[in-house]
Amino acid sequence: MTDLSNPPQPEGDRPARQRKPDWIRVKAPVSKGYHETRKLMRDLNLNTVCEEAACPNIGECWTKKHATVMILGDVCTRACAFCNVKTGMPRIVDPMEPENVAVAAGKMGLEHIVITSVDRDDLPDGGAAQFVKVIKALRRETPSTTIEILTPDFRGKMRPAVEAICEAGPDVYNHNLETVPRLYPTIRPGARYYASLRLLEEVKSHDPMIFTKSGIMLGLGEQRLEVHQVMDDMRSADVDFMTMGQYLQPTPKHANVEEFVTPKAFDAYGAIARAKGFLQVASTPLTRSSYHAGDDFAEMRAAREAKLAKAAAKAG
Repeated sequence: MTDLSNPPQPEGDRPARQRKPDWIRVKAPVSKGYHETRKLMRDLNLNTVCEEAACPNIGECWTKKHATVMILGDVCTRACAFCNVKTGMPRIVDPMEPENVAVAAGKMGLEHIVITSVDRDDLPDGGAAQFVKVIKALRRETPSTTIEILTPDFRGKMRPAVEAICEAGPDVYNHNLETVPRLYPTIRPGARYYASLRLLEEVKSHDPMIFTKSGIMLGLGEQRLEVHQVMDDMRSADVDFMTMGQYLQPTPKHANVEEFVTPKAFDAYGAIARAKGFLQVASTPLTRSSYHAGDDFAEMRAAREAKLAKAAAKAG
């Protein structure tokens, strides 16, 4: 009989996997809706970040027919220490992908869709043109669907990429800072913190009415005051919506979880972020960029309308 109070040690040099606390355990996906969503994605040759990034919320979201489509293939040109997406030389861009995304949105009856992508440093525009084509296909085929995009940083070609995408008119432009500046060299070595901030500023500069969104993971070794500084940096870039969630180690090869942040601590971070002026804040252990994105978008839009109405009444 195994003594659970004294678990066996891992063999060799393989690190022990950390036991997840109760507040971030989720049930395995088994529902009919989950399997229907999975089949639709396979039939249309679409990738999802839900699968590729091993999102813990996949069972809940796919049951509700919510999925975050990952365009430009499933192979990334970077190797971030937190991400489970494959790294290597990507295949050619699928010309049918924009239409297939629009077909999927129509079949799933989506009111709100989130589109993300791998990094494509191999492409002259970083993949911006494919985002534009997907947005246009969605506007044509499912005009009532609101569109949220989560883009890479378009390293070295940011300004023209952001300009082209903003011209296509997404409702929400998301780009994640991922972690605090001090941890970039080990966690996000292919990116630069202030370049990502500039991208978010560029979106607002091009079209102030596009909602901007950014998020970070907690539990990577960041300090509380560093998180507060990231909030201030986001607000200085006029970011509307901040997300904070628990980092979970996808495999033993990825960055370790330094801390499982408690729900109470997430609540405290959320309260501070709201006090700093964000229109919307999502801060829970299971929060991910696109988790409950449709509901959050509706709340954020209502918050902006109330803010504008209040300003107009005050001016009048």
